[in-house]
Amino acid sequence: MLAHPHQEYREAGNNGGPWTTWLMLGGRGAGKTRAGAEWVRAMVHGIPPWTSRLHGRVALVGETAHDAREVMVEGESGLLRTSPQSQRPEWIPTRKRLEWPNGAVGEVFSADDPQSLRGPQFEAAWCDELAKWRYAEATFDMLQFGLRLGTQPRQLVTTTPRPLPVLKRLLADPRTRVTRAATHANRDFLSPVFLETVVGRYAGTRLGRQELDGELIEDRPDALWSRPLVEACRVEAAPALSHIMVGIDPPGSSRQGADACGIVAAGRTEGGMYFVLEDASQAGLTPQAWATKAIALYRRLNANALVAEINMGGEMVRSVLRQVDASVPLKEVHATRGKYLRAEPVAALYEQGKVKHVGCFPLLEDEICDFGIDGLSSGASPDRLDALVWAISAMLSDRYWDGPRITLL
Repeated sequence: MLAHPHQEYREAGNNGGPWTTWLMLGGRGAGKTRAGAEWVRAMVHGIPPWTSRLHGRVALVGETAHDAREVMVEGESGLLRTSPQSQRPEWIPTRKRLEWPNGAVGEVFSADDPQSLRGPQFEAAWCDELAKWRYAEATFDMLQFGLRLGTQPRQLVTTTPRPLPVLKRLLADPRTRVTRAATHANRDFLSPVFLETVVGRYAGTRLGRQELDGELIEDRPDALWSRPLVEACRVEAAPALSHIMVGIDPPGSSRQGADACGIVAAGRTEGGMYFVLEDASQAGLTPQAWATKAIALYRRLNANALVAEINMGGEMVRSVLRQVDASVPLKEVHATRGKYLRAEPVAALYEQGKVKHVGCFPLLEDEICDFGIDGLSSGASPDRLDALVWAISAMLSDRYWDGPRITLL
């Protein structure tokens, strides 16, 4: 088969000996999914030099059940479309499995449900976008217990990297084979418009180095938050909440390339625990659009109020929110201290174990773990962080609901 260098067969792992895990780190569109599909096809048909025998049971683990089906199974580079007609497996959605004509079976799993991997056993596994898995540690660990068939069970991990503990362990493991590829490695098969606009815009930035170049970007030493701290605060659901606030950091402009509108919802329990519920931040929104989005989130979560910074365009913020829904309570905040000083009390709550994330918020978490004394490393505005800080800060005092600071639009 035709392949880029990062997709080709090699026997040696980090220590020069045979590998058990092939870790393929790559940028968006670098050909990771196609490599995964071709590797699985080689396993189930016993195609040399990848393997000398047929692998009859394969695990296919995606970020969610939807992603596994839409990308790994039915996607443009997935198993169904890349298999020759005579070797094409049958997809049985009710059983979440692929059945090949030669009797091999591929079972599909979601990283949202680590316990579903308890019990089944496999000879090989393909893990896609591990760095985006909601329960990366638990899911990956449970998969390892199931890789117990055959003489040499192996797994392929295809992912755009993030500095997660599980990826760092794999990189350090002598039984891992590591290949890397930037988006440009597969440029002949990508849209010229994508290469010009997206790649051109983000090249060299922290986000671009991670998402396009496939680099593993470590924490900043001076950051208020760290990756391990954030990973440790993750929970599946929030308990009963006494207050919920939707923080808004309005952008100064809606033009292309302008700052995003930070929209983050957080809640507090009677006992003083805080739960980040949703990051609905988005760039390129008109004032009417971000106001509509924020109020929709307020309604859906049955929140107590919106809290918005009004340093720039305070009257505009009130006006646009009033146009969408004049009945929504608004807490107006005026920033008198720098962003770093405002964020410190919230970061301290994380350190004390008093803030939890209900699920995973990759963009928000990337931003807070890249926020140091001089701001973000890219120089961009920390819009998501600001919205998070406003939402939690508004609930720090039991008296936050009292007084004239709350305005009915």
